[in-house]
Amino acid sequence: MRMRVRKRDWVVISSLLWAIASVTPFAWAADDAARKLAGKVDKRYNALQTLKADFVETYSGNGVQRRETGTLILKQSGKMRWDYASPTVKLFVSDGKTAYFYVPGEHQARKAPVKKLDDLHSPLRYLLGKTHLEKEFDGLRMADAKLDPANAVLAGVPKNMADRVQQVMFEVNPQGQIVRIVIEELDGASTEFRFNKIEENTPVADSQFKFVKPVGVEMTEWESSQ
Repeated sequence: MRMRVRKRDWVVISSLLWAIASVTPFAWAADDAARKLAGKVDKRYNALQTLKADFVETYSGNGVQRRETGTLILKQSGKMRWDYASPTVKLFVSDGKTAYFYVPGEHQARKAPVKKLDDLHSPLRYLLGKTHLEKEFDGLRMADAKLDPANAVLAGVPKNMADRVQQVMFEVNPQGQIVRIVIEELDGASTEFRFNKIEENTPVADSQFKFVKPVGVEMTEWESSQ
C-alpha cells in the first residue's frame, strides 16, 4: 500500500518553524508593545536547550476540518520530533540535517534535507536558540484574538511568505511561553497549534531525533512538487 503524505503536513510544520526561526533583514517597525513582548519571547526561547509539550493541531480550509493531537520535542541545533497520536499515528522527526516522515504500518517512509523541506524558499533552521521575532516578521503588532485574558497575542506576516500566508499569530502567556500559534493562509485555510504541559530544559537524548527505518519499509525522497 502506498503511503499518502499530505504536502500540507510538511508545509505547515516547516512554515511554523520558519516563522519563529529564519533570520532575515529588518523591514517594518513593530509598535512598542509588540517589540517589548517579542523581546520577552526571544529571551526565553534563546535560553532553552530543550522543550517538550503536548499539542493539538486543528486545520480548517477547503471544506476540510481536521483535529490531531500528539507530543512535540525540540532540542537546539534544529532537532525536533512530532509524534502524532490521534486520529492517525505518524512521526515527523529531524536530526537537524535530514527530516523523516513515517506512518507506522505503511510501506514507505520519506526523507528530505531540512533545507529543502519548504517550497517557500525559507529553509527550516532552528526553533530554539536563534529566535528574533522582530526581524522575522513584517508588520509585527499586537492583536486581540486571545483565548486567555491573561495572555497577549503577537501577529505579523513572516518574511518571504506573503505569497502564501496572510498572517501568523502567537499567543503568549505571562511567562513568555508560546501557548498557541495560528497560521492563516491567503486561500482562507487556517492551522492552529495549541501547546500545553510545556516542559523546558529537561534532558532529551539525541537518539530521540534519529529515524530507524523499519524492516521492509522503502525509503523515498520527498520532493516539494508532491
